[in-house]
Amino acid sequence: MKILLFGKDGQVGWELQRSLTPLGQLVVLDRHSTHLCGDLTNLEGISATVKHVRPDVIVNAAAYTAVDKAEADVSTARTVNAEAPGVLAEAAKAIGAWVVHYSTDYVFDGSGDRPWEEGDATAPLNVYGRTKLEGEQRIAAQWEKHLILRTSWVYAARGTNFAKTMLRLAKERDRLRVIDDQFGAPTGADLLADTTAHMVRAVLLGVSDSVAGIYHVAAAGETTWHGYARFVIDYASEAGMAFKRSPVMVDPVATSAFPTPAARPHNSRLNTAKLRDTFALHPPPWQQGVARMLTETT
Repeated sequence: MKILLFGKDGQVGWELQRSLTPLGQLVVLDRHSTHLCGDLTNLEGISATVKHVRPDVIVNAAAYTAVDKAEADVSTARTVNAEAPGVLAEAAKAIGAWVVHYSTDYVFDGSGDRPWEEGDATAPLNVYGRTKLEGEQRIAAQWEKHLILRTSWVYAARGTNFAKTMLRLAKERDRLRVIDDQFGAPTGADLLADTTAHMVRAVLLGVSDSVAGIYHVAAAGETTWHGYARFVIDYASEAGMAFKRSPVMVDPVATSAFPTPAARPHNSRLNTAKLRDTFALHPPPWQQGVARMLTETT
């Protein structure tokens, strides 16, 4: 089996190189790749790449994720998040390959307090969410053999992340102010990658094509950014990390305390029952993944 991966150096793409390797030959690309095109702004190039490689599965982990910047850079965000996924799906159809694509809770308006289900009405609040939703729609319109994985609050041990930022600030400041009216579940890139590998293996072993569609993939449970920060700092304190003040003061504040160009959803909870019922996969509590990440990076 051959798998073509776009976005190899992103948080999820990096972990996918580990999780997908045991499944077969893995061809990995990013926007700087030279022999094959991995740049999603080059629509003709990525289509030609698919037709040249002829993979059994295309995994698209590349995206325009600068949420605030997208408000002013609509054209690039739309090309990468909407047009390119449609082109990949069209090319996949020509060779009969499956398409795996990652989307976001930002396709919803963030209202209410119930975890979003796959069939709930979409209503993005910002350009990023609108372009990601259009990407989903273009894939579905082009080719039935697709898996679209919506997720939220993604972090990884590699590179920067919210937890590392909180630990750094706690060493520099007497107290922190963190948003307490946005709800979701911190979800590890490693969890997304491992879930993807299980799903890909299942469809390639001959599970009915009826499993195609949209799935919500996120860690279990919920918290706020304030609760997330509090967990990170308490865990690090117990591990012996020294901060400027002990105990560290973390003040809860409203989203309005930190104005941004792009509106953020208040409710990023995702219902993962469909994932469990279809693939027998059970995401672990968010605290488990964050603790593991902290153990590896602190």
